[in-house]
Formats: sequence, structure tokens, C-alpha cells
Amino acid sequence: MSRNAKQPDEDDSMAPALAWTGRTIVLVGLMGAGKTTVGRRLARRLGLPFVDSDHEIEKAAGMSVAEIFENFGEAEFRSGERRVIARLLDGKPKVVATGGGAFVNDETRTLIKDEGLSIWLEANIDVLVERTSRRDTRPLLKQGDPRAILTRLKAEREPFYAQADLKVASGAGPHENVVTAIIDTLRAEQQQGTVHG
Repeated sequence: MSRNAKQPDEDDSMAPALAWTGRTIVLVGLMGAGKTTVGRRLARRLGLPFVDSDHEIEKAAGMSVAEIFENFGEAEFRSGERRVIARLLDGKPKVVATGGGAFVNDETRTLIKDEGLSIWLEANIDVLVERTSRRDTRPLLKQGDPRAILTRLKAEREPFYAQADLKVASGAGPHENVVTAIIDTLRAEQQQGTVHG
């Protein structure tokens, strides 16, 4: 039996969610929106590779995102980020999780919109604060009160995120709910002919 064949008693959620052969899916949004966790699960459901752009930047630089910020500044980080994302968008379809500031950069945003299918994971401040408090690896949150910083970033960046091709809410519930919402949105867009999968 093929890998994708469904067993009689198998849950529908285990079946291939959607045949996606279109552009690379790029998740954008603030830190804590769930881009990496959701992206990894979405890729699994779609049968696509998953890549986290921050991890790729760290591999290329041989240091952490925090160290790049500290040693070279944000401008240099954004330049490296743009080069890495350009490489990730070249080739077979995949799911890419980006850092929170990637889509704010004009050149990177244009690149993603031209070459990928961008999906904004939108989350409220309470969700963002709770999720980002789990790890102490966010350079921008070390500069003061995390809630105040996230509130400011949300106000500054949402006009850019709103330019994404699609928007899906990332709430306080299980990440799998967000994955299902993305797949439902992609399926609806496919049926309407507005995206090609």
C-alpha cells in the first residue's frame, strides 16, 4: 500500500491535506505568532520540506541571530536574511518560516511576494507575550519590557504584514488549529483559482 493510502479506520487528519505543487509558502508575522511550529506541522501535512530562515542564517554565519545583532547590527542581519530567503525561494516548493522583521524589509518583502505565497500569522499581544516568554533568544525583547516592545512592534509592522497574500489568525489554542485553518484557506483559494497549488 502506498504511503498516502488511507486505512479504513484512519483519522482524516492523517490523510494528505492538500496537493500543493505551487510556489513556496512563506509564513510571516511577529515573533511568537507560531511561524516555526506551525510551519513545521504545515509542511508535514502538505508533504513539503520545511525550512526556518533564522536557522539557515545561523548556519551560514556560524553564530546565533542574537550574536549577529550584537556583533554586526540589524542592518547587516537584514542583508544576510535577504540573501538566505532568496536562496530558499529558488527551487522546489517548501514551507519557509521567516523572522519577524523579514517582511518589513522592502527588498525582502518584494522578493517574497514575487517568488512565494506569503501568509500572515496574526496573533494578539497576550498570545505573543506568553509564547515569547518561553525562550530567552529574542534580541529585540532584551531591550526593555517585552509587552511594551511587542505592542510597539505590532503597531509598526502590521501595515507591512497586511500586504501578505493571505492572513490566518494564530490564537491561544493548539498550533494544529492554525495549521488546519491555513490548509482550509489554501484549499478555498485554490478552488477560486486565486492561488495555484
